[in-house]
Amino acid sequence: MALSARLELRQGQGLVVTPQLQQAIKLLQLSNLELESFVEAELERNPLLQRAQPAANATPPQGAPAPVESPVWRTTVSGGLNTGDFDSPLARDKSLHEHLHDQLVVTRLPPAERAIAGALIDAVDDGGYLRADLAEIADRLGCDVALVEKVLAVVQGFEPTGVAARDVAECLAIQLKDRNRYDPAMAALLSNLDLLARGDMPGLRKACRVDDEDLKEMIAELRALTPRPGAAFGGEPVQPVVPDVVVRETTDGQWHVELNNETLPRVLVNRRYHAWVDGATRTDEDKTFVSERLSEANWLVKSLDQRAKTILKVAGEIVKRQDGFLAHGVTHLRPLNLKTVAEAIGMHESTVSRVTTNKYMATPRGVFELKFFFTASLGSTDADGEIHSAQSVRHRIRQLIDAERSAAEVHSDDAIVDILKEAGVDIARRTVAKYREAMRIPSSPERRRLLKHSA
Repeated sequence: MALSARLELRQGQGLVVTPQLQQAIKLLQLSNLELESFVEAELERNPLLQRAQPAANATPPQGAPAPVESPVWRTTVSGGLNTGDFDSPLARDKSLHEHLHDQLVVTRLPPAERAIAGALIDAVDDGGYLRADLAEIADRLGCDVALVEKVLAVVQGFEPTGVAARDVAECLAIQLKDRNRYDPAMAALLSNLDLLARGDMPGLRKACRVDDEDLKEMIAELRALTPRPGAAFGGEPVQPVVPDVVVRETTDGQWHVELNNETLPRVLVNRRYHAWVDGATRTDEDKTFVSERLSEANWLVKSLDQRAKTILKVAGEIVKRQDGFLAHGVTHLRPLNLKTVAEAIGMHESTVSRVTTNKYMATPRGVFELKFFFTASLGSTDADGEIHSAQSVRHRIRQLIDAERSAAEVHSDDAIVDILKEAGVDIARRTVAKYREAMRIPSSPERRRLLKHSA
């Protein structure tokens, strides 16, 4: 068979991802600190870009007209907990809070419990102690104190051992339990640390019901523990997350959503300076350079403006659909997914995904990552009934079990299914079991035995 070369023309459609489009996509998914670093680098690289309020000692080149502000784009910039040190050549050790948040990510807690855990971690001081009132956190997040206490137990299982304790005795008790050395005698010793501080050995022997030799060993064990578990981490000041979006309740009960104006950088294109530079160029190479910088500057301002509008549009739709949570707490979280939001605002699902990554919203109930508001759903037993958030169903299961006060009141998984169905929640027994196990709640037979022994 003979081989020959020939020329063919084919017509087709395709999406060309230009460098400018790549930049716009990149800007959508950048965190606040990464965006600030990116903009700062562009300001240094492109002479036609500048801050809207330049430093007092900044003067244009000799003979150039004074710069004039053009329309300004603004967006939120801050240093969050998960900063990544974008484009920074300097490495540093993780802070205690970063270390704890890293562990929180892999726990796979439900959204509401993850939010509670985040609030608890943020209230841990440099020494590793929890400095927050559990009732206050429960009230702010609209949940039971029992749920906050349950999540606290999870956080207290993080490294370093003893973290998130509320006092020295609890910190030492956590460490002793981790070593399997916590017993009634040790519990008594920790309850009488004031006697140990005064050197009252007879009083300690009586309280712990041990002899001199055992007491010495117990005290030696305590001295081998770490009373400040957070001290091993750097004492660098913790930078709280500054939100991209702020949500406020208006006097008429509506929710007002706006971009955070507190930390917005002001970026502009100095068109008069461009006109002066362009007129002063002589070679084709210089003219090309100036033209490219102007095109890049215009595109950057346009991309940043689009990024801000997109974040605001997505946040507004989230608030619209999760107003029940804002008004009443975690039990009123509605099921929500990226596709629902994307269809409602006329955007692609991948765009919504990028927007909700490393973006935060300040609400009356605290600061949450936008991804927090996306939850799985369960159906209703009624044809026209409301779909239920998986997180709210988990919370109902937790409430039912927390209300058990005797062995006779313990609910089996089947009984919980029946109770939830009466409340309009269509759920299978295996789903109840899965949620219960995920919350580390024992089975009904185990709970009955525990209640009988404690009676």
